[in-house]
Amino acid sequence: MQVQKSSFQGIKFFAIPVVYYSIFLFSSCHSSNRDEQQHAYASLSDSATYVGINVCKQCHQAIYETFIQTGMGKSFDTVSRSKSSAVFDESAVIYDKYRNFYYHPFWKNDSLFLYEFRLEGADTVYRRTEKINFIVGSGQHTNSHLTMVHPSHDEHGGYVYQVPATYYTQKGTWDLPPGFENGYNNRFSRKIELECMTCHNAYPNMIAGSENKFESVPNGIDCERCHGPGSAHVKQIQAGILVDTAKRIDYSIVNPAKLPVALQMDICQRCHIQGNAVLNDGKSFFDFRPGMLLSDVMNVFMPVFKGDENTHIMASHVERLKMSRCFIAGMQKSGKEKTKDNLRPFKNALTCLTCHNPHVSVRVTGNEVFTRACKNCHHDHAAGNDKDEKILLCSETMEKRMLLNDNCVTCHMPKNNTIDIPHVTSTDHFIRKPAMKDEVKKIKEFLGLACINNQNPPRKAVAGAYLSYYEKFSSLPAVLDSAKYYLDDGTSEELKRNFNDLVRWAFLKNDPALVIRYAERAGDVFSFLNRKNFSNEDAWTAYRIGESFYSKDSVELAISYFRRAVDLESFNLEFRNKLASAEMDLGWNDEAGKNFLFILNENPKFVSAWTNIGYLILTADHNLAKADSCYSKALELDPDNEQALMNKTGILFIQHRKKDSEKMLRKILKRYPANEKARALLHSLERN
Repeated sequence: MQVQKSSFQGIKFFAIPVVYYSIFLFSSCHSSNRDEQQHAYASLSDSATYVGINVCKQCHQAIYETFIQTGMGKSFDTVSRSKSSAVFDESAVIYDKYRNFYYHPFWKNDSLFLYEFRLEGADTVYRRTEKINFIVGSGQHTNSHLTMVHPSHDEHGGYVYQVPATYYTQKGTWDLPPGFENGYNNRFSRKIELECMTCHNAYPNMIAGSENKFESVPNGIDCERCHGPGSAHVKQIQAGILVDTAKRIDYSIVNPAKLPVALQMDICQRCHIQGNAVLNDGKSFFDFRPGMLLSDVMNVFMPVFKGDENTHIMASHVERLKMSRCFIAGMQKSGKEKTKDNLRPFKNALTCLTCHNPHVSVRVTGNEVFTRACKNCHHDHAAGNDKDEKILLCSETMEKRMLLNDNCVTCHMPKNNTIDIPHVTSTDHFIRKPAMKDEVKKIKEFLGLACINNQNPPRKAVAGAYLSYYEKFSSLPAVLDSAKYYLDDGTSEELKRNFNDLVRWAFLKNDPALVIRYAERAGDVFSFLNRKNFSNEDAWTAYRIGESFYSKDSVELAISYFRRAVDLESFNLEFRNKLASAEMDLGWNDEAGKNFLFILNENPKFVSAWTNIGYLILTADHNLAKADSCYSKALELDPDNEQALMNKTGILFIQHRKKDSEKMLRKILKRYPANEKARALLHSLERN
């Protein structure tokens, strides 16, 4: 149940605890100014609520019309032909050579579907069709696609998953989504969790006690993601209270341009830094609001590599900008010369808003707008620059500059391939001199993790970052060693403070005995593993302890922890499936059956629940036909499910269908050559 790891080729890893970028992080600059503004905004009050984009556009119609054409405004929507940027024809076919699946997206009337199939020669031997409910991405780089599996009792909400088909608009090609390549195709089971949803969309209505079940989801990033919840602002306007914003700040709503740089940049980097986001204790991805410091909610970590400074990932805009001399110089200048313009504090700094108008799409923003932003500082003496002020000017000839339309971005912010998303080039926001063409590519050495939004992150957050990095990207023990460096466990107080992370660390080390020792040292674990929240960290800890006891054949103890995990996260179907399986092991068939039926009522496409309930029916009720139909249903959803294939073989054995049994076992061994049980059964059949 861990996130699938991806590999870094040609990288040396070192067990270095942590490193930081030598950039200006403004962690304490002008804190009094920040605190003043932070407490003044009504949108930061607990009583402030979100009103939705349709309320905003009643007064801001012109801004609304341009904003909905931006990447943010078009970030997420229900499926429609107008939303899609993709080309649909006979060539729209994706082939996964590792899993041997083909995918073909197609329209039927106004509904979009993804057809999954497998061929043997010219014959189609497997097929599955899933409806696509949502399209993610503005289409400037990609369109990815999501499906929602509805519970039997709910036609509107449901469990959201990514499907294995993305359209890459720059190359005009269909391919597997990022992370699905190279044998890691999750097919229709990759969960879209709260972290993903809240970066690509406005805040959804999520079902508490789940990881990917939503009552409803909005259609795109809206005004309040950058301006904060608008209820107080609307109430003020309705009361006829108008603020002259040319003279004063309207504290009923956040205007990011009037925030200090630290708070302004945090709004952007809430989503424009894709790293390991480690939530502070008790926080969730719902908790950040414009006008807050991002570090009050989470700390975001990125890997640092020596010898590969020129590569970047897609959502690294703020991180790369902070590495730029322009940004550092602007921050230093602003720190020394605080502007008297209280409406736009630190206006001389370089921020995202220096170049970007978030209400207008970059597609319709002319290159001259960005060049003008550069020339505001890097202008010629003849244009009025103070001769005493040393500003670096372009060293290229005017002839070459004119060939490039005098566009600074072309040379100093080139478009590069992103290392995390195939078929995509993106503007590198690390502003610097062009790299030498003959520069020798160096071996990448992993130096550690850097916190992008906090110069002094808590030790607990650093540990969490390494644990997350291990789960997602690297299985090297050095990464876990670095995590443990920040997790003290010598005293009972330290153990309790770091308990969730210590259990997670020991679980990732595949050391169930150590997990159990931590649980025993902690005493009455259930007295503090009792928090229900959107982060679900207590539920995960209970689950990991349960798994550890289960691996040691202490099934009853395991069940007590699985039950706590399910109590805290009722709609985590994997937790409930594990609980039901353990109950079935002890012969508690009624309890197990109820839990399996709960899962299938919630998600009728949950493969392992079909396999498990089929086994329960076979062993408890001896109903061969009904059990076989459950296995068949599982294989309709996943033709390679190892347990369903083995259980199906068991039915064939019972029916004395020797040839069919041999055929099934050869099929299993072709897909799972390490399955010794299947090999032994086949050998036994061939001997007899």
